[in-house]
Amino acid sequence: MYQQQNMQNGQVQMLMPEEDMAYTVLADLKRVVREYATAATESSCPEIRGMFTHLLNNTLHMQGELFNAMKQANMYSVSSPALRQDLTKQLQQNQQTLVKTEQHLQKLQQSQSSQQMQQPSGQHQAYQQQQQMPQQNGQYYM
Repeated sequence: MYQQQNMQNGQVQMLMPEEDMAYTVLADLKRVVREYATAATESSCPEIRGMFTHLLNNTLHMQGELFNAMKQANMYSVSSPALRQDLTKQLQQNQQTLVKTEQHLQKLQQSQSSQQMQQPSGQHQAYQQQQQMPQQNGQYYM
């Protein structure tokens, strides 16, 4: 445990359990990895990019070591692998949803195209109206 010794009476005081401290450090290392990766990819100077890449690699190494130590100390449990059956079922559901969505879109497109064919376009309507207007002095007014 992370401890602090009280100098006056020699007592040891617990500030934070080791597991909580390890989770906090692990979370900070994950955050730093993201920030270093962003900095490296956004950098236009090769020297700066190299520095952030070096820092990123060192931080990834530290994060991996802390993770392994936590796992060995039973502080970090790895999630169980997904069952193949569950994955297959979810994939089938997603494929069915995709097919339904595509069918719905096709219906919408067909109904829109049939509506457009039934209704003359705005330019065609204007032309028809002009043709129906009576001539005045042999000229058409637009």
